[in-house]
Amino acid sequence: MDKQGFTTSIVHGDRNAGVEHGGLRQPIHTSVQYGFERVEDLIGVFQGTKKGGYNYARQGTPTTAALERKLTMLEEGVGSICFSTGMAAITAVFLTLLRTGDHLVASRYVFGNTNSLFNTLRTLGLEVTTVDAGKTEHVAEAITPKTRMVFVETIANPGTQVPDLAGIGELCRARGLAYVVDNTITSPALFKPKHVGASLVVNSLTKTIAGHGAALGGAVTDTGLFDWSQYPNIADDYRRAGPKEQGLLQIRKKGLRDMGAALSSEQAHQIALGAETLALRVAKCSDNALALARFLEGHEAIGRVFYPGLESHPQHGIAKSLFKSGSWLLSFELRKPEMMIHVINALRLPVKATGLGDTRTLIIPVAPTIFFEAGAQTRKAMGISDGMIRLSAGIEETDDLIADFEQALRHA
Repeated sequence: MDKQGFTTSIVHGDRNAGVEHGGLRQPIHTSVQYGFERVEDLIGVFQGTKKGGYNYARQGTPTTAALERKLTMLEEGVGSICFSTGMAAITAVFLTLLRTGDHLVASRYVFGNTNSLFNTLRTLGLEVTTVDAGKTEHVAEAITPKTRMVFVETIANPGTQVPDLAGIGELCRARGLAYVVDNTITSPALFKPKHVGASLVVNSLTKTIAGHGAALGGAVTDTGLFDWSQYPNIADDYRRAGPKEQGLLQIRKKGLRDMGAALSSEQAHQIALGAETLALRVAKCSDNALALARFLEGHEAIGRVFYPGLESHPQHGIAKSLFKSGSWLLSFELRKPEMMIHVINALRLPVKATGLGDTRTLIIPVAPTIFFEAGAQTRKAMGISDGMIRLSAGIEETDDLIADFEQALRHA
């Protein structure tokens, strides 16, 4: 069969791979242990010589494996590993591929919990340097002989800064560095980090890919572009695998088997169902976000709007050249920051809640909540004002959302 389109390949993926009893989707396999007729096969699964077998659910089940195949296909990779959350996936990448004394260069503009994780890595003897990744030269200047990895997000949460993704990819290729890209906000529906040279792609499945606020999950996908045989931190036990398999094998063994952050079959099934409508949801959420961004930018009560789809955004050119659309994340500031609480409370449709990538529009004041623990100094360095408001656009009717903001801003 000819290469299928994005949504077609997701919707028919399980059925085309073969599901028992003619089922359209992979069933939920709840078994923790898996038995074998021959002990040789059990030994083969443990030693990695038998492909496709399962021994203990902590390292995967047939249900999580089906989701991993879909993610690998969507990100055009060579393999994927699912985790219980997106933060578990990011943590596994850092803790399994970096060692004490290594150096990580990362974007200064990242998710609050990822920034907190950087502080934890520092306590473990890892050096972390954060830079404005909007220009590749900033990343290049930070690289030292101990640098092993570069990490960025496609669109920063909450400030919506966009790194020079292609330029950094070229730099990492030239320097032999692992290039890790968090694709959560764009998702493979809008952008494939492999196209800019990413070694590993991280997705918080909870958000864009699952999309309904009903399941936690995370994933790491290997694009197949990085030669892990040249990476110094791969343990001897995993050198037996091929050059493109060593990194993912070490992440699975150390991140799942040793650390235990396994995704359950039930959650994997929910995520797989949500993924079927990924492209449709992202298109509608992006349309709503752009319409709201344009409305807010033209409103006299609004001071600033942060959205890559706006021509006024500093990295609009990069976003337009790489992403199919601007995704669902936007932030804004009122001209009168003291009215922030009043305006949020006056809104009827957006749900006052944390979280992102839902079918419902979500809204939250940034500084006193998700970035409160980071402290004022860190918030200032990341461009987060005390009055910044973050919005995750949902799939509601555009006119209804604009009308709601119109009434809420009337007295702002």
